[in-house]
Amino acid sequence: MVFNTGAALLDAIVLAVVSKEPEGTYGYKITQDVREVINISESTLYPVLRRLQKDGCLIVYDQECGGRNRRYYKVTEKGSVQLNLYKTEWKAYSNKISGIFSGR
Repeated sequence: MVFNTGAALLDAIVLAVVSKEPEGTYGYKITQDVREVINISESTLYPVLRRLQKDGCLIVYDQECGGRNRRYYKVTEKGSVQLNLYKTEWKAYSNKISGIFSGR
């Protein structure tokens, strides 16, 4: 993608990906799902996950998988509210940009 992905948009994408799984999802799966939309490295993603956790938008828990602990992330109520705000803002923003591109 030729456009920069700012912190707010990255937060919105990560919250949307994590919210698809009601019981939460783990870091590697989040990375793979986000990479379907934008090119992102794990070294970029994990600070985003930590920031969202610190802000109260995600909770983290460990679960055993194949004899090892796997860290899972789950959207909190505050995270759901934030995601809905991002969705509303994105719709308005993308409509304005699409209008400019289409000459409206």
